[in-house]
Amino acid sequence: MTATTAPATATSAARDPAALFQLNGPITARRIVVAMSGGVDSSVVAALAAASGAETIGITLQLYDNGAPSSRKGACCAGDDIRDARMVADRLGIAHYVYDHESSFREQVVEQFADEYMHGRTPIPCIRCNMGPKFTDLFAMARDLGADCLATGHYVRRVKSASGPELWRASDPARDQSYFLFATTQDQLDYLRFPLGGLPKPQVRAIAESAGLRVAAKPDSQDICFVPDGDYAAIVRKIRPDAEAEGDIVHAETGAVLGRHRGIINFTVGQRRGLEIGGQAEPLYVTRIDAASQCVLVGPRHLLAVGAARIVETTRIGPLPTDVPLTAKVRSLAKPVPIMLEGPLGEGATATIRFVQPEFGVSPGQAAVLYVGERVVGGGWIESTETAI
Repeated sequence: MTATTAPATATSAARDPAALFQLNGPITARRIVVAMSGGVDSSVVAALAAASGAETIGITLQLYDNGAPSSRKGACCAGDDIRDARMVADRLGIAHYVYDHESSFREQVVEQFADEYMHGRTPIPCIRCNMGPKFTDLFAMARDLGADCLATGHYVRRVKSASGPELWRASDPARDQSYFLFATTQDQLDYLRFPLGGLPKPQVRAIAESAGLRVAAKPDSQDICFVPDGDYAAIVRKIRPDAEAEGDIVHAETGAVLGRHRGIINFTVGQRRGLEIGGQAEPLYVTRIDAASQCVLVGPRHLLAVGAARIVETTRIGPLPTDVPLTAKVRSLAKPVPIMLEGPLGEGATATIRFVQPEFGVSPGQAAVLYVGERVVGGGWIESTETAI
């Protein structure tokens, strides 16, 4: 294991904001670009950056039109949120730029989101957004502006080690967003800063209030910003009009046809509600979705027990030790569970993770994020699963 240096703590935020950005040399000669979504978290990052003495520039990406697909409260990167980001920048006296990325966001995130559901998978658009428009494009902009780093409001920690910076879970497990950043490259991590990773949310709001930011009490944004009212199927139907091909609902053990459905996009693995099949002796869950036949297979809960998962497009952050146990998260809200890794990790390779104990609710299309203790070592996309025997 390599030696690491703990990141700045919550108390140091008020005492020395510059420490949260880990910049070497005179801070007055530095420039920080902050990704500003208009929410309280990124606004506080901008306030901390400005308080550090560095020249601070805020950048907001407009990712979809103000009224479509969504302009509801709790969304991000559109409408009122862009105005909030500009208002915060004005309050802090920093430069602020808005870039229209609606086209690339639609192609790289929204359309892929629809296609994944069309193929019977459960996508995570937030990770794809971080891999594409947010990090890749923002990186280029920040470098073009001559910035020393790009800072975001994600709740993760960037920890120095002898082999380079590492990505760690946030100090507050309830706020941790490391699952959504597993695909961060080492080059990106060298340039990124996450000043909120060691701060509790109440302190973040307190900093916003003390800085006179009107977003101090603004509600947190939702995970899927472009899905109005949580109706993801409506988005899929809008983008792919042929999404509602009917098919059979089949019992996974007996093969009996239990009913008909109006499109596999309405189902995810592990789902129990909304199956519209009554008269069964025990509760039934979606155990598999066969996109080729438009068939939804259902069965008792024990069929959801997964012993292993094949992951593709894998990434790795830093060294992968061989003498310490690994854990993995297979859903954003799940706890890391012990696993064994078979095969290489990183550079897009394919590997298999085997769960020490059967894991439930593992769905193709989701991410499997691997940890050594609190450190993210990489991950991949779940391509297929093996039922636990």
